[in-house]
Amino acid sequence: MRLNPEKCVFGVRGGRFLGFMITSRGIEANPEKCEAIIHMQSPQTVKEVQRLAGRLVSLSRFIPKLAEKAGPIFTLLKKPKDFSWTDQCEAAFQSFKNFLTTPPILQRPDHNTDLLLYLAVAEGAISAVIVQEHQKAQTPIYFISRVLQDAERRYQMVEKLALALVTAARRLRPYFQSHQVVVKTDYPIKQILRKPELAGRMIAWSIELSEFRIRYESRGPLKAQCLADFLAELTLATTEEPQAWTLHVDGSSNSKGGGAGIILEGPNQIIVEQSLKFGFKATNNKAESEALLAGLRLARDLGARRVSCNSDSKIMVEQLSGTYQAKDALLQRYYHTATQQISSFDEFSIKHVPREQNTRADLLSKLASTKKPGEH
Repeated sequence: MRLNPEKCVFGVRGGRFLGFMITSRGIEANPEKCEAIIHMQSPQTVKEVQRLAGRLVSLSRFIPKLAEKAGPIFTLLKKPKDFSWTDQCEAAFQSFKNFLTTPPILQRPDHNTDLLLYLAVAEGAISAVIVQEHQKAQTPIYFISRVLQDAERRYQMVEKLALALVTAARRLRPYFQSHQVVVKTDYPIKQILRKPELAGRMIAWSIELSEFRIRYESRGPLKAQCLADFLAELTLATTEEPQAWTLHVDGSSNSKGGGAGIILEGPNQIIVEQSLKFGFKATNNKAESEALLAGLRLARDLGARRVSCNSDSKIMVEQLSGTYQAKDALLQRYYHTATQQISSFDEFSIKHVPREQNTRADLLSKLASTKKPGEH
């Protein structure tokens, strides 16, 4: 290997490297790139918007939630013929100018310290930040974000968070490979990824993440001012007692087999859907009971303490309410198994609803019952 002396510098405290400023304080944004945006006039053409977008992307690792904040600006590039620089675009542009007057200083990762990963989700974008904690203070290492595709916008909140985790692992693969990564979240991402039958895409994500050393912990208090805005919208609603979860269950039995449909709705927009095919023959009453047991297991695994259940099976509801006693031995065994599971919750109630108010769970159960073996 040969070095060109004219391109080498030794014994310096800082300098420019790969477009960034490396100093004793850490990794800093190139002042020239920041000033190019600060002194830029409001774009009047699509070409000027493209120039602005390129400059923002070049500084993306320093800007929290870039894809979300620049949403109005990036939208102009999707419909160049309908170009219109709106008040929202101008507000986003001015916020970037103000932010880049004092951009954050990123730290080099310490290989002896865990990486802490925080996630954020908006309607049309996902974001993440990696930080490390030193002397009870958190310092950012890398910000990432990306715009959601049309299909991804329809994901449930927990699925979007799981996608943000997968995106971070792909973008920052060397960091994930060389460190223990601690995902700081109060959402049940870990439990969702351990139940790949909830959604086919979860199987691929779970396998992809399995190669890394990932641990999940409660988010806890923030210790860096630059993270406050990053995580503001993901603050979970807190009350003195656990919030109630709503469970919808339905079972289906036909000539092709049996299945269960389950919908679990929790606080903070958590919605989990499950469609299970039975590997055995089942009557309608048996299918309804199996659906309930599967729903109770799902609620327990996701940490629900108070559950309100809806079912269109009048027999099962009356049996659990104590107004009806089944004579069938199999239904009695289902009753005792269900009451044992119910006892693990702090509070549980069940009510009968008309089938038309339980259509989504009914659809999931019918979908499961007609699946072929091995289908997802």
